[in-house]
Amino acid sequence: MGVRQYIARAASWVAKAAEGQYRPGPYYLPITGGWLSHDVGQYANWWQLGYNPTYGSGSAIVEACVSAYAQTIAMCPGDHWKLNSKGGRDRIITSALSRILRQPNEYQSISDFLLNLVRMLYLDGNAYALALRNDRYEVDELHLMESNLSRPMLAENGDVFYQLAGNQVIEKRIPETLMVPRRDVLHVRLHSSSRTYPWPLYGETPLLAANSDIMITDAMRQQQTQYYVNQARPSAVLSTDLVLDKNQTDFLRDRWNEQSRGLAAGGTPILTAGLKVQPWGTSAKDAELAEMMKLSEQHIALVYRIPLQILGLGGGAPMGSTEVLMQSWIASGLGFALNHLEEAFGLLFSLRGQPEEYVAFDTDALLRSAMQSRIEALVRGVQGGIYSPNEARAKEGLDEVKFGDEPRVQQQVVPLSAAGAIPSAPPANAPPSAQSQPAPTNKEEPPPSDQPGDKKEPPPKPVKKAEPSKDDAKRELRRLITVAGRAQRRVA
Repeated sequence: MGVRQYIARAASWVAKAAEGQYRPGPYYLPITGGWLSHDVGQYANWWQLGYNPTYGSGSAIVEACVSAYAQTIAMCPGDHWKLNSKGGRDRIITSALSRILRQPNEYQSISDFLLNLVRMLYLDGNAYALALRNDRYEVDELHLMESNLSRPMLAENGDVFYQLAGNQVIEKRIPETLMVPRRDVLHVRLHSSSRTYPWPLYGETPLLAANSDIMITDAMRQQQTQYYVNQARPSAVLSTDLVLDKNQTDFLRDRWNEQSRGLAAGGTPILTAGLKVQPWGTSAKDAELAEMMKLSEQHIALVYRIPLQILGLGGGAPMGSTEVLMQSWIASGLGFALNHLEEAFGLLFSLRGQPEEYVAFDTDALLRSAMQSRIEALVRGVQGGIYSPNEARAKEGLDEVKFGDEPRVQQQVVPLSAAGAIPSAPPANAPPSAQSQPAPTNKEEPPPSDQPGDKKEPPPKPVKKAEPSKDDAKRELRRLITVAGRAQRRVA
């Protein structure tokens, strides 16, 4: 491929500007990969001028950010949920979506699929997967396609199609060029820019916002690499006021190396004739350069919305536990990535969305190592009546137990409507109330109240005595016979 053809093909994959309109950089190289800044990409022979494209995946901090998203999302199992008649939700295990979320195709696991899908999403801004359907018109397989070689296309009437390429397994099965309608493509994209065509169908990577920091970091790294390769920086210098010839300096250098190198490392050299050792430490310029590189790495992590503690860089406010750290990330960048991926699956499978029918990736799997926090949360959920004991045991992979299907609460937990009927306890020194005073034994009516309008309480009804039964009469007769017999024996 000639230079002109290469540049023309690269320009066709970047944003299409209107006729006569200038489009500034940065410029993306779809074939070799990498980005060119505006200052570099304005030259057609940029490689002859000594410039190199910026590769996002070649940066350690970018690789750490992208891997953090890809590996974390690959750990979260997904499920197909549907609203039931009781207001709760049921896990659907017989749908085509549930099968895809277990194994998307015959040569990839769902972890492998999500790992590469999210990686392409955050490196290139777009991720594509081809959906192959069975005889029932259900999605039977999902195949990842190369994001650099795939792109959305617009028909004359505005219909959306996708030109897909890059999967060698699919290329063996379908040799012709793939031009697929939108309904058969899983397309996950980040934010779109008006500089890209077709808008808003094509996403942009966060690397564009961090391009300057990546270039600065790469430039400092290359400069330091060349400096350390070409420089000759000793660990220490021997100095003296005497004037030494070449033989004397060579002799001193050899004697010093004999006492401080190899097997004699850590020996005790003895200096005479005014010789002094001056260690060669790190200059302030090198320390300043390290701080600048650290600041650039923090900017890249900020663009990806990842806490520095996730990347092991430190800095920021310390987190109290692993759960707090993960919840902080879920509330920002990771939560958006999961929701964005769930909605893309829902669009492909024509789900009605929250809360009726949707896809959800379970983030509880991220807390497998935090056993204490997980068990404490389940205990509080059971005691608060949110989970039944069997539901809590199921979350830990334990068998059901007898009488454990119903949620339970403690006896003192009552609704607010019943709280008013509970009598309050009187204070310790309070006089006895009218209800606690004994009722009068005589049958006289209580004196009339002096206050007008007071209602008179009715007199208590007389208590009827229960009539003796036949059993009581028999027991009384036996008692009398026994007493009479005792009296007769005493007289005798």
